Amino acid sequence: MSPVVEEIRLSLPHIELAAHIFGPEDGIPVIALHGWLDNANSFARLAPRLSGLRIVALDFAGHGHSDHRPQGAGYSLADYAFDVLCVAEQLGWKQFALLGHSLGAIVSVVIAGSFPERVTRLALIDGIVLRTGAEADAAERMGQALQAQLDLQHKRKSVHPTLDRAIEARMKGMVAVSREAAEFLAQRGLMPVPGGYSWRSDSRLTLPSPLRLSDEQAMSFVRRVSCPTTLVVAEQGMLASHSELLNRLPFNLERLPGGHHLHINDEAGAILVADCFNRFFAVP
Repeated sequence: MSPVVEEIRLSLPHIELAAHIFGPEDGIPVIALHGWLDNANSFARLAPRLSGLRIVALDFAGHGHSDHRPQGAGYSLADYAFDVLCVAEQLGWKQFALLGHSLGAIVSVVIAGSFPERVTRLALIDGIVLRTGAEADAAERMGQALQAQLDLQHKRKSVHPTLDRAIEARMKGMVAVSREAAEFLAQRGLMPVPGGYSWRSDSRLTLPSPLRLSDEQAMSFVRRVSCPTTLVVAEQGMLASHSELLNRLPFNLERLPGGHHLHINDEAGAILVADCFNRFFAVP
């Protein structure tokens, strides 16, 4: 497919973000949010297949062609959510839908739970707000996170001697992706440096979170979501084994074959996800 894609930059009061725009100007307003260490090209296969939507696919701060946060700043869920709300304000969208994958799905739920009156629909791909640690371990986790932040000052980013080696490194990342998916992400994620290529993403993105949500805190966002919501659960993804959590969600669940990046890994996965979301957005 060769869709018409518009590249824009959004100058927010505190940071400049990059984005791709898909679909007709009079389409349903949708902000698309990618996963951790991915970028707007995560939706390169899916977005052109979604009908009647005006999709603004962001590069999150620290990812793709967006700016990194200033020194001393971090990448919390609240920071990401604030960025998205600022983007909506700049676009003049008082209400909008959210399309999120993985981290983007988590941020989408945080926004929809915090501002239920502003979000019209949630289309989520293999991501939901999860409990990420026992409350009793909070002090220890805080210490580990702060130490990791101190240690990062003495580390240098990896340099891959060839483009192919850089793509292979992304294929074998913490969450593996297909070669085709890695190539899509590389288009916005790689930059030439002395000695080869390096990924543009901010090194601080790999730091552990100093504060994490408890189970009750995470579910408070879910309970406040008031808009229609569909969650695609990849059968070989990250959520499929969390049956107890999935059974507690008041969302429509669609289980589809494929891995965590099923919407970008191959054409077949993108078609399945698109069919699901086209039905979802078509319902009045």
